[in-house]
Amino acid sequence: MATGDQQDVYRRLRGYLPPWFGDEADTQIINGLLNGLAYAGAYVYGLLAYARLQTRIKTATDGWLDMIAADFFGSALLRAANQSDESFRARILINIFRERATRAGLIRILQDLTGRTPVIIEPLRPADTGAYGGPTIGYGVAGAYGSMLMPFQAFVTAFRPAGSGIPLIAGYGVSTGGYGQPSRASYASMAMIQGSVTDADIYAAVDSVKPVATIVWTRISG
Repeated sequence: MATGDQQDVYRRLRGYLPPWFGDEADTQIINGLLNGLAYAGAYVYGLLAYARLQTRIKTATDGWLDMIAADFFGSALLRAANQSDESFRARILINIFRERATRAGLIRILQDLTGRTPVIIEPLRPADTGAYGGPTIGYGVAGAYGSMLMPFQAFVTAFRPAGSGIPLIAGYGVSTGGYGQPSRASYASMAMIQGSVTDADIYAAVDSVKPVATIVWTRISG
């Protein structure tokens, strides 16, 4: 018996009856009536408990999490295929409190998305471009070319996530499978890779954190 279930509600109702109704074993009709009321009461209790969970992001479940994400991000943050409530909730919370409009914020979102650190070059940042007389950087030593003609711009090289392959299906020329000797009787296809990060996801991530009135030239490398 748990708080709010049918048996709990029944016991509570039974406890309010005056003593002249007799013992429980002798009041089958009243017991049936009370059990019917207890069933309805347990349903209402469960519904209220469920509704209470949906009032906070940290406890919301099911489609309510999708509605919360839509309220905050519109269509920019959608649940991935077969993604659990816990995983989706973590993504929502991360994006609500995510650092934005900074170099660190751009690096962090691409790390979270792809698991790989991007290369960022700002033409007006000496640490990226090098400078004459610098301690470890300079012409022909390290860094990219800088330009005073490119204010409020940056070049980003983002990397696609490292793939883990498709389980149980080997490639050509390996000992467990190959042409005419598959590791499993099927050919691999892109449709078998679910939940992968697309190039569009990477571009959208960059756009979601870059400062307003800036240009972030982005290329994606494998």
